[in-house]
Amino acid sequence: MPETTQDSRSGRYDQNVRERPGWLVPIAVLTITAVLGAVMLVYYLAPNPVSLIEEHSSPSAEAGLVHLTIGGLSMTVPANYLPYASERRGGARREVTLYASLPNFQGYSKASAAEFAGNGPASALIYLLIREGREDVPESALLRRIYLGDVIDPRGRPGPFGLTAYRFRDDSGYRGEDMFVGRIAGRDVVMRCLRPGKEAISPTCFRNLRLAQGVVLSYRFKLSHLSEWREIARGAGRLIASFTTQR
Repeated sequence: MPETTQDSRSGRYDQNVRERPGWLVPIAVLTITAVLGAVMLVYYLAPNPVSLIEEHSSPSAEAGLVHLTIGGLSMTVPANYLPYASERRGGARREVTLYASLPNFQGYSKASAAEFAGNGPASALIYLLIREGREDVPESALLRRIYLGDVIDPRGRPGPFGLTAYRFRDDSGYRGEDMFVGRIAGRDVVMRCLRPGKEAISPTCFRNLRLAQGVVLSYRFKLSHLSEWREIARGAGRLIASFTTQR
């Protein structure tokens, strides 16, 4: 067998190098850069695994006070009005959920555990959400500027319990809802309620209003308690006022 010389081996190596396409190296560099970039994005931008898990209600019968701040509003809330353990730690929050039982707006207790666990059509629970928001539009303006443009008859019709009733069009963003409007102390109370049906076997009513500068209050209750709308509106206002402290 002929001896392979250093020169011949070097020649074959040089030939192989010359035969490799010149674009392979740039492609390899771009591929590695893209992979590293993706890894860094996942590391820095992907949500924390804990944030992907929805927090579930964990009621507490403890009545110790929890200090909370939402926007410019400071509140001191008994722990048994806060369904989520994370909110019972207090501090600055973007939003806070409270719940209570009608008609007396009582917080959770061991004796009322079954009532607070229920979500049937006759449930006596009211949920209140306090959150940061820029909705400074009064309910009357919200009614005129937005809602009345999406109902079948802007004149409404006499509804139950001293309310004026409106039916939203099926082609509106409020399909499947009715609106009920009442007045307390000369101010509109505007409530949207799910229309009972196959898709709403336990329908609720919802009201949204300005609570303070940059802070919004929303509350919801079962449609079966619509007859108590005045007591609910007044009671919700008194409850929040009792927890609120000026900064």
